[in-house]
This record gives sequence, C-alpha cells and structure tokens, in this order.
Amino acid sequence: MDKIEHIGIAVKDLEKSNQLFASLFGAPHYKIEEVESEGVKTSFFKTGPNKIELLEATKPDSPIAKFIEKKGEGIHHIAFAVDDIVSEIARLKEEGFIVLNETPKKGADNKLVAFLHPKSTNGVLIELCQEITK
Repeated sequence: MDKIEHIGIAVKDLEKSNQLFASLFGAPHYKIEEVESEGVKTSFFKTGPNKIELLEATKPDSPIAKFIEKKGEGIHHIAFAVDDIVSEIARLKEEGFIVLNETPKKGADNKLVAFLHPKSTNGVLIELCQEITK
C-alpha cells in the first residue's frame, strides 16, 4: 500500500455536510459523484495532500444507510492507494484478511476498489483503491 488515498465519512445530509466541511477546510468540495451500484452519493474535499470523501445514502438499504442506522454519522472507512489491486487482494487473502469483494469494482473518483471486512482489521473498514488508467 502506497499511502492513505482518502478517509470516508458517512453523512445524513450531503448538502449540509458540504457546507460544514467547506467552512472547516476553507475551500469547497471539488467533485460530487453518484455511485448508483452502491446506493451512494459522494463529495470529495482536498486539504493539502489529503482527501476526505463524504458519503450520503441514496437508497434505504445501501451500505451507508445501514452504517448510519447502526452507528450514526462518522468515519466509515480508510482507503489506501495501491498500484495493483488484483495482486494486493491476493496478498491480503494469503495473509488471512477477509476480502469483501475479490473482484475489484468501479468506485468513485476514477478508482477500482475492493474492501476488507472490519472483522479482520480491528473493526476498521479498509478500502483498496487503484487509479483507473485509460
């Protein structure tokens, strides 16, 4: 893993949260994107070299809706940048981590993504991100 790619924060109201984080960072979000397959609308902020992704559920049965219902708003996941997501998934499986999706899928912000189950990572949902190259 190369670096922390972003930190994902589950929010109930993306518009209100965008205003709050714009005030916090002194700059507006740079992108809003919906990932229909995951039932989520995302908003990205950049502060220095770091990125924050706000996630709002668009479906009542989406993972973000379930997370907020169970735990409330807050940090949802930490994402790490990887160069080769397929080999990283294989390596982590070999190490004994529980991989939630063995085949990477298209995520937000032009990334292929895969997740590790929190049961195998001390309660933290870990996302692997690889930039999609054209």
